[in-house]
Amino acid sequence: MPDLGFAGLILKAILFSLAGIFLLIAFIALRRWYRGRYFQRLSERTFALRSQWDGILSGAVPAESWRLNNLDCEIVESILLASIELADSDELSTLLNCLRRSGLLDMRIHQARVTTGWKRRTALVALGRTRAPEAIPALAEALDAPEEETRIAAVRGLANTELPEAAIPILDCLLLGKRSIPEHTLKNALASCCRHSPGVLLRYLKQSSGRPRELLARVLGELASSDLGEDLILLATDSDAEVRASAARALGNLQPSFALPVLSVMVGDKEWFVRLRAVVALASIKHALRIRPLLHALCDPNRYVRQRSAWALAHIGSNLDDILTQVVETKDNYALQAFISELERSGAIENLVEALENHPGQNAARNILLRTLNVCRQDIEQANKAFAAAGGAK
Repeated sequence: MPDLGFAGLILKAILFSLAGIFLLIAFIALRRWYRGRYFQRLSERTFALRSQWDGILSGAVPAESWRLNNLDCEIVESILLASIELADSDELSTLLNCLRRSGLLDMRIHQARVTTGWKRRTALVALGRTRAPEAIPALAEALDAPEEETRIAAVRGLANTELPEAAIPILDCLLLGKRSIPEHTLKNALASCCRHSPGVLLRYLKQSSGRPRELLARVLGELASSDLGEDLILLATDSDAEVRASAARALGNLQPSFALPVLSVMVGDKEWFVRLRAVVALASIKHALRIRPLLHALCDPNRYVRQRSAWALAHIGSNLDDILTQVVETKDNYALQAFISELERSGAIENLVEALENHPGQNAARNILLRTLNVCRQDIEQANKAFAAAGGAK
């Protein structure tokens, strides 16, 4: 073959490119064929195992018939884990017995302790989905792993168990601060594990300080029940403002006779966000006695507290005319404007005007309402004109 020089190099490059394209197409076709064959086998084996499912659960079908086949083992485990997520207490025992009897649970525990990388993380998540108490020690060991992804997988695995005892290693890790774990991951895990036993958090909260104490207080604020009533009063007087704010949030879920006196005091807290949380909690309590502390918060120097209090008062629904009269009696223009603005946003202003017209003795309140509405509308018109002028200047 004669030497073609530069043209020969181009010809070789074209040939190599064609060969590469052909090999790539062949690889894609082979991969599609292999995956199609795999999914066909997966569908066939899933149907076959589903037809024997009652026997697999009861043990009538021996585990040896499917346990040593990797595909069958994978299918049975996936079905079991999916069933466990939706199972009640009666069904859970049957599913866990199948996991234990077949050795699937022991296999995942072994993988969580021996393997590394993504295999270990996959085993940790699957181990948590079993909701088995035996999984907790292996998941707790992974909290000391050097890789953050593995620690996060361990925390999520503990959260999936939804067992109060699974919160203990997470709390110990949080207080000791050995390894860093994202706060939102810890918060979600503790909320999942302690949903029915918030007292576990309270014991650790008394021993903690700094950021861990604030995180535990926030979780406790979401989960607190009436069983922690007296302890919540102590938290409401804590020196840490974040703890007091969380206690205020928790008090909104308690009985009005217990929560209202404490929240009425907390609307005068020195920190504005504690007062705001107290107002939010008062808004969630359906009781007539909440009006007085909300009126007090309506005169708060912080704008957010006033707005939230105005929202709560405007959505009470009844006796808005009496509430307006009490707002007028405060002689606080900011409070009056915040309340009337919220009435306009909620669409209750027309009902209030009608109620005032039906009570001749409240002419003063009606006049103040109309005058304030005119002032608010004038302010809005001036703001719109200023905005339009600024846009025209540009």
